[in-house]
Amino acid sequence: MIHSMGGGVIREYDKLIYVFVQIEDGLYKGEKHWYISPFPKIKVGDKVEVPAGSRLSSGSVLRVENVTAQTAPFPVNRTREVERIL
Repeated sequence: MIHSMGGGVIREYDKLIYVFVQIEDGLYKGEKHWYISPFPKIKVGDKVEVPAGSRLSSGSVLRVENVTAQTAPFPVNRTREVERIL
């Protein structure tokens, strides 16, 4: 939470979990993309199901970052979510 000099709160930033995933099957096999994870316990090495194009694909988590919308590695409004951990 950030306070202004006038004593009010400027804005409270939401925490997000971004994961960098390498796609393991389908048309996008081998590509790497950022996703937002709704699962707080996700970790490097987890197998996940993610949207890739118009279908779901499996992938491996290569990196996990705890960020805010302002420090996210990819624009939040253009980032898709992890569907599930396999």
